[in-house]
Amino acid sequence: MPRDLADVLHYFLPELEDGVPTRPAPAFPSDISADRNDAPYPSIVPVTNRPPPPMPILGLPIGERDVVRAALAWNLAIETTRLGGSAVILAPDTDRGSALWPEPGVGPLGSEMLFCPAPDLGSLYRAAADLAAERAEKARRGGIVFVRIPPMWLVDERAPTHAIRWLLLLSSSDRRDLGEALDLTRALVAAHPDVEVGLTVHGANTIAEARSAFETLARLSEEELGLVLISYGLLVDDLHVYRAIAAQRPIGLAHPQAPASRALTDVARLLYEDARSRVLG
Repeated sequence: MPRDLADVLHYFLPELEDGVPTRPAPAFPSDISADRNDAPYPSIVPVTNRPPPPMPILGLPIGERDVVRAALAWNLAIETTRLGGSAVILAPDTDRGSALWPEPGVGPLGSEMLFCPAPDLGSLYRAAADLAAERAEKARRGGIVFVRIPPMWLVDERAPTHAIRWLLLLSSSDRRDLGEALDLTRALVAAHPDVEVGLTVHGANTIAEARSAFETLARLSEEELGLVLISYGLLVDDLHVYRAIAAQRPIGLAHPQAPASRALTDVARLLYEDARSRVLG
């Protein structure tokens, strides 16, 4: 669901929060009679008998030493569970024991951290797809499988071209970071033509700074690549983020009143709502 940053600012500005409109319930005709013989009467298969669709897979290009982006991803998974969804982070087995992630298993609020012995993008996404189908049985309110992808795997010429469907870039508003995000987006579109790419701006000091960063990358992506970038909001530059990383505690639990905590909840809500629309739409 393409949008620009202006479409999601109501999540970050309380004075703009007017509520989310609800979709009207579908109307069912009340004048259909079972004894009509002018048309066959369809049999109804209970929805509960159908297997649930797999949870959406969200790819996260995060380098092996990128502790800040990994911490933000971990916190987004935790906030997704706080919103009522299920959340699993899957990473290559080479990440085990690194500073990027906590120990594997069930973590805060029911979020999960798992590793798999995947040597490349294809095997990583096959493992993610199996996990997404398995977890869907228990995910009554939907959720997300977050997958940490080494950036070089995304542009490997041996990588399958249609494995990636939904990807989230985490970029600061710094000019150099935006340039790197644009370079990666170029390579992504060339290697995976059907990919949907979203952006969350982190480290911004103001909403105007975040808006400018997103609009710059969105304009260049559309002009050069024909790609409509999806906005997933912003994460403010907050000292509590780094304090929580140092303490290895979720930001929302360690500093629940900090601006960073609310920002993480807002970004997680955007991702969670989009994930549910992908399954239900």
